[in-house]
This record gives sequence, C-alpha cells and structure tokens, in this order.
Amino acid sequence: MSVNTKNNPTEKMRYIVLTGLFSALIFIFTACLHIPSGSGFTHAGDGILYLAACILPVPYAVTAGIIGGTLADGLSGFPVWIPATIAVKALTALFFTNKSAKILTFRNICGIVPSLAVCIAGYTLYEGTVLAKGFSTSALIAAAAQIPSYCVQILASTVLFIITAAALDKADFRRKFRL
Repeated sequence: MSVNTKNNPTEKMRYIVLTGLFSALIFIFTACLHIPSGSGFTHAGDGILYLAACILPVPYAVTAGIIGGTLADGLSGFPVWIPATIAVKALTALFFTNKSAKILTFRNICGIVPSLAVCIAGYTLYEGTVLAKGFSTSALIAAAAQIPSYCVQILASTVLFIITAAALDKADFRRKFRL
C-alpha cells in the first residue's frame, strides 16, 4: 500500500507525524521499559519498530527506528552504542513490508528471524571489535555472552508486535487511516 508522497503533501505530513509517533514509542519501550543486562539493556522497543516497518514506507520506518533507538541509547547513559544502533535498527526495518492490507502477515512474522540475526551479529561484533578497540577473539567471546539477552529482547518484541498487530488488524487500522 505504498503511497507517492511527492505530489501529496497531506500524505507526506501524515507519514512524518507517524514517524515522530513511532520514534517516541520506540524510545519509551526501549529506554523507559527495559531491564539492565550485561553492558546494555533488554527491551521490547523492537516490537514497535516492527510495527512501524509494517505501516510506514521504508525511509520513514528506518528513520523512526534510528531516532527512537539512538535517543534511548543516548538518554539512558549508553551513547557508546549509538553507531551500532543506527546500523541495526536501519537494517531491521528492511525485513518487514507495508505493502499488505494487513499488518500481521506471514512475511512480517518471518521478518523477525533475520531481525534476530542482525541484532545478535551487529551488537556482538560491535562490542567485540569496536568497543574492544580492535579485533580480539576473547572480546568477541565475551561479547557473545550477551546473546541470551538479545534473544529475550527479540522474544519480548515479538510478543508485543504480534499482540499489537493483531489488535490493529482487527480494528482495521490501515484502512481507517488510509495507510
């Protein structure tokens, strides 16, 4: 359900407003509702990013993920993670589609699997190389200790996504808001 916003300023404004709303929700579900774990925190904010990516066109969904995630990192005392978050959240948004009348589709549920892989690989490699100031096998092994936390994070995000997407589909959200 892609809409050409170049010739329709109302549609463009709708997407900008929704991008801001999703950015704020991602921030809240990441920074305000998290559990400290290892060198960061575990949260369900990715579930909101999945929703954004299923509702908004790709550039807007990527923007919402980056803004919400980086604000959460920076304002929660973890600004060192911002570069990794930019890459991970931008890639995560690409695994979902907004081209269906429904939010909760088989493709969007399947998008969770590569999202988990990007989360694990992105943050583990970042911690094990960039934060370690160079490649180190022992730093990568130590960073891998966070993998269970990433799995819990994606599980919590998946539950949030499925419940919210099902409710929005039942309310016929996309049709009512012409998205």
